[in-house]
Amino acid sequence: MKIAVGSDHRGFQTKERLKNQLTNQGHDVSDCGAESEASSDYPDFTLPVCLKVARGEAERGILLCGTGIGMTMAANKIGGIRAALCHDELTAEMSRRHNDANVLCLPADLLSEELIRRMVDVWLTTPFEGGRHARRIAKVMAAERYLCGPQGQDAPKKSKKSKKTKT
Repeated sequence: MKIAVGSDHRGFQTKERLKNQLTNQGHDVSDCGAESEASSDYPDFTLPVCLKVARGEAERGILLCGTGIGMTMAANKIGGIRAALCHDELTAEMSRRHNDANVLCLPADLLSEELIRRMVDVWLTTPFEGGRHARRIAKVMAAERYLCGPQGQDAPKKSKKSKKTKT
């Protein structure tokens, strides 16, 4: 599997060890930074990872920062990305099984590296269930197109009549 990884300075060491785990498992890993523990800004690494996933250059992405919150917020601003902040094996599994998450966000400061390794393994091997969950994902993606699509192409036409309400 092609996997893009990225971190800020807080997740750097964990990302480096995670790259080795993924490579040893036979995955094709693309490192989108950071390149050191020098202070850095998480959006600078979120965008390259998520663009690779959104463009199909990577099948999945993994992002690490101190809490995972900043990476998750930034990742979910990018069209086509369904990023999930996970804290245990169950949330990692369910993010794939029910939500078809294509980017995993991890809090490097809050979890042991052993737990992160197990979570990544679960996340990479859990399939999307489809069924009723596919319908829900389609609704989320339709909302994304409506709100963020080119010139609102999917937006319904507004009525010329306006309704006045009393306050």
